[in-house]
Amino acid sequence: MKILFGILIFLILWQIFSVILNVPLILPSPYLTFESLYHLALQRETYQAIFSTVWKSLLVLLIVIAIGTPVGFLMGINESVYQIFRPAITVVQAVPVISWLALVIFVWGIGWKGPVVISFLSLLPISIFTTATGVRSTDRNLIEMAKVYKVSQIRIIRTIYLGSLVPFIFSTVEVIIGDVWKVIIVSEYLCGSDGIGVLISWARQYVDVPRIYALTIIAVALGITSERFVKLFFRKALKKWQIQS
Repeated sequence: MKILFGILIFLILWQIFSVILNVPLILPSPYLTFESLYHLALQRETYQAIFSTVWKSLLVLLIVIAIGTPVGFLMGINESVYQIFRPAITVVQAVPVISWLALVIFVWGIGWKGPVVISFLSLLPISIFTTATGVRSTDRNLIEMAKVYKVSQIRIIRTIYLGSLVPFIFSTVEVIIGDVWKVIIVSEYLCGSDGIGVLISWARQYVDVPRIYALTIIAVALGITSERFVKLFFRKALKKWQIQS
C-alpha cells in the first residue's frame, strides 16, 4: 500500500512539474508517456528488444561471475598474486566506457558483441575485488585453529573460506544485476544492433521524447524486478547453505 502511495505521489509531482515547465521536449506529461508505453506494449519489436537486452545481460552476468570469482579467490588467498594483478585490474576499472567503445567498434563493428564486451570489462573488476576482499577478510586465527585440530583442507575451504566468501558473492551479484542493465543499454545505444538501447537511439533521432521516457520505464522495471528476484533467491539459498554447513 505504501509503495502504491509513493508511486501516486511521484506521478502527481511529475504532472505538476511537466505543467510548470510546459516543455514536452524536456519533460512530457505522464499521460503522453504512458500512452507511448501502451503503444510500445502492442508492438512486437518491443518484446524482441527486451529479449535481446535480457539475454545479453544474463550472458554478461554469468561470464563476470565465472571469471571474476576464481580470479578474486586466487588474489584473496595469495598476497603476491593480489599485488601483481591489482594494478592491471584497477586500470581496467578506470577506463571510461567511451574508450572501450572505440575499440570494440574498430574490432567488431555494430552488433551484439560490443555491448557484451563493454559490459563485461566494466563489471569484471567489481566481481574480482569483491571476491578478493571476502577471502582476505577470512579470520586467519580460525584457519590456524582448524589446522591444529587436523580439519581436512576441503572442510576448511567449504566451511571457512566459502563461509566468508558466499555473502560477498551474493553481494557482488546484487550489485552487478543492478548495474548490468544500465551498462548494457548504454552500450546498445552506442554500438548495438538491437535491444532497448537501440530503440532509445531511434526515438532520439525522431525526437520522440515520450517514447524515450516509456522505454526508460521499461528498463527501470526490468532492473528493479531482476534485483528483487535475485535478492529473494539468494536470501533463500544462503539460509539453505548455512543449514547444510
